[in-house]
Amino acid sequence: MLKPPGKDAAKVYIRTFGCQMNEYDSDRMADLLAASEGLSRAQTPEEADLILFNTCSVREKAAEKVFSDLGKVRELKARNPRLLIGVGGCVASQEGASIVARAPYVDIVFGPQTLHRLPELIRQRRRTGQAQIDIRFPEIEKFDALPAPSVKGASAFVSIMEGCSKYCSFCVVPYTRGEEVSRTFDEVIGEVAELTAQGVREVTLLGQNVNAWRGPTDPQAQAAGLAPIADFATLLEYVCAIPGIERVRYTTSHPREFTPTLIEAYRRLPKLVSHVHLPVQSGSDRILAAMKRGYTVLEYKAIVRRLRAARPDICISSDFIVGFPGETEADFAATLRLAGEVGFDDSYSFIYSARPGTPAADLNDDTPQAIKLERLKRLQALIEQQARSISQAMLGSVQPVLIEGRSRRNPAELCGRTDNNRTVNFAPPTNVLAGQCEPIIGRFTNLKITEVLAHSLRGVWVESHPHGPVWSNENASDCSHQSSV
Repeated sequence: MLKPPGKDAAKVYIRTFGCQMNEYDSDRMADLLAASEGLSRAQTPEEADLILFNTCSVREKAAEKVFSDLGKVRELKARNPRLLIGVGGCVASQEGASIVARAPYVDIVFGPQTLHRLPELIRQRRRTGQAQIDIRFPEIEKFDALPAPSVKGASAFVSIMEGCSKYCSFCVVPYTRGEEVSRTFDEVIGEVAELTAQGVREVTLLGQNVNAWRGPTDPQAQAAGLAPIADFATLLEYVCAIPGIERVRYTTSHPREFTPTLIEAYRRLPKLVSHVHLPVQSGSDRILAAMKRGYTVLEYKAIVRRLRAARPDICISSDFIVGFPGETEADFAATLRLAGEVGFDDSYSFIYSARPGTPAADLNDDTPQAIKLERLKRLQALIEQQARSISQAMLGSVQPVLIEGRSRRNPAELCGRTDNNRTVNFAPPTNVLAGQCEPIIGRFTNLKITEVLAHSLRGVWVESHPHGPVWSNENASDCSHQSSV
C-alpha cells in the first residue's frame, strides 16, 4: 500500500520526456497502476505518493537531466519517507543500477519493456526495503499484462511494435528498447476496436520503425505454414475497416521499410491521412552512409515521388541531424537542396550530439558548435518558410477537422486537426453555447480556413459530419505545389 489505512487515495505523478512512444507508455503505466493499485494521476509531485520519470535518451546529456530532476524531488522524499520514486524509459535502460548508486533515494528502475512489472516492483520494494531494478528485454510480453486502455477524447495512440533493428550509427534505441518485435495482428485490431467503443475516431499507430511491423493474420495457420505474413499495409487496411475509425495516422516510418504496398495504400485508403513523417536525417549520401541509414538520397526521393503519384496532396515531414561528424558545408548544402526539392512541411531537426555506446560516438567531431547552430537555423528557416507557404495555400479551402477539445488560448473556442496535421482554432457554431461544447467534441466538422498564424490556423464552421469526414478532392490540401521531386 502506498498510503496508510484511512488516508486519502494514493496518487502517482508521471513526468514524460521524449517521443510519442513514451507518451503512450506513460498512459499505460497510469492505466496499470489505477487497475492494480488504485492510483489516480497527480497534477504535481508534491501531492504524489509515487513519482515516476519516464525518460528519453535521444537528446544530449539526457542522464544529467534525469539526475537534475531527481534532485528536485529528493526533498519530498525526506519529508515523506513513504514516497516512492521510480525512473523508467531509455535512460533507465542505459544507466541501470548506476542510477541507484548515484541517487540512492530512487526506489525503482525499469525499462520500456518492463513497465508492466511496476506493481510487482513496488511490492518488492515495500517488502525488502531494497531498490528494485528490472531493465530486461522480455520480448513484448508487457502488452499481455497491461489492462485495456482507457482514453479521454476522440484521438488515441496504439503501440504496434517495440524496438529497432536498424542500428543507425548515431542512435541508442536498439540498445535501450531492444530489437524490433511486432505485436500480433489480433492484439492491435482488438485494441483499436476497444478504443472505438470509448469514442475514439482517430488512431495513431506507433513504433520506432512502425512500417517494419509484420505479423500473421491467423497465427495458428501460420504455425502450420498455411498463412502468409501480413505487412504494415495490410494492417492499415484492416484498421481503416474497423467501424468507428475515420482517420488513421502513424509514426515513425523508416525509408527502408517504405514498400510498394504501403505506397499503394495511399491510393486505396482514404482514411489514411495525407500526411507522413519520413525521417531522412541528411541530404548527403556520404553522411547517410556514415549514419548507416541504408538508403541514398536518390532512393529517398523516389519514395517521395511515388507517394505523390499515389496521393498528390500528401504533406511530408522529416527528421534532420545537423553537424554529424565529418559534415562539410557541401554536405549541408545537399541537405538544404533536398529540403527545397521535397518541400518538407515540418521537421524535427537537431544538432548532432554523441550518444554514449553508439558507433558514431567514436567518430572525430571537429565542426565548431557555432557552425552547427548556424546551419540548423538555416535549415529550420527554410522548412518554416515552406510550411507557411503550404498553410497559405489552404486559405479559403474547406477542411474536414476532428474536434479534439477546447482551444488552449481561449477556452470559449474549440480546436481540431486537419488531415495534414495542422491545428485549427474556431468558434463553435451559433446554435452551440460556448460553455456547452462537449456534445460536439469528438465529431468531425468542415471548417473554412480563414487565417494563417505562426503555428496554427483559424477557421469558421461550415457543416458538421457526425459520422466522419466527407472525402472529396475539394477538401484536399495541396502540399505538393512546392515539390520538384
